[in-house]
Amino acid sequence: MTARAARRIWAWLRASSAALALAAAPVAAAPERVVSMNLCTDQLALMLAAPGQLLSVSALSQDPRSSAMAEAARRLPANHGRAEEVFLMRPDLVLAGSYTTPATRSMLSRLGIRVETLPPAASLDEVRSNLRTVGRLLGREVEAEAMVAEFDADLAALAPAEGERPDAALYQAQGYASGPETLAGEILAAAGFDNAAAAAGVSGGAFLPLEVLVTLAPDLVVSGGRQPGASRAEEVLDHPALRALHRSEAPMGSDWVCGTPHVLAAVERLSGERRALAH
Repeated sequence: MTARAARRIWAWLRASSAALALAAAPVAAAPERVVSMNLCTDQLALMLAAPGQLLSVSALSQDPRSSAMAEAARRLPANHGRAEEVFLMRPDLVLAGSYTTPATRSMLSRLGIRVETLPPAASLDEVRSNLRTVGRLLGREVEAEAMVAEFDADLAALAPAEGERPDAALYQAQGYASGPETLAGEILAAAGFDNAAAAAGVSGGAFLPLEVLVTLAPDLVVSGGRQPGASRAEEVLDHPALRALHRSEAPMGSDWVCGTPHVLAAVERLSGERRALAH
């Protein structure tokens, strides 16, 4: 039996134990008409909802530039986060995010619709907690626990071997850098890199002058994907000094945006780049 197979069996056993515990607890009626109006709750709901349970997702989730599940999202009607359109769908549960317009959330609540708000995941541990939260809200706790167990098994399989950890910087438009205490920073760490921005005092997200980044001379620079059209905010990414550094061939894309198991795809791509640096 391979180590990966053993990890999957162990994950299945953990999920089965959790399922037995959940089965013994009182079960509230699961919502039957769910609408999601946030990019990240869209994807969590798409992963966990029972067939026919999810009525609509946000239009943003159907854009592959921001959504790792755009194809699945396009199978459902899109909403644009307006209280009027959501109300007319007659949902018994609305999933929203912390940045969903407060006035919309408030209006739906005043109309007697249950609205649940999830914060964006800021760590890999919060990927697990958000899966469990959405699983509980949808009455899909067993499926959520199985997904968490699979996430943990796959993350363990990607864990780098002990040894030297190269430095990498996460550098986006306007010189925005993500430090180690962010979801992007934890993706970087899981792939076996140290975060170069930490040496400049960046722990969360902050604007890092290009001169400082060049002085840090990281082994790898990972930038965000480019948007259509022209943007002055992205001009820094074309600076000759930045081009002189080793740039990642896999920019930060839709896998990085939300705290879902899709972040594992980003970890896997970065792990490959770390191994390439060693040769």
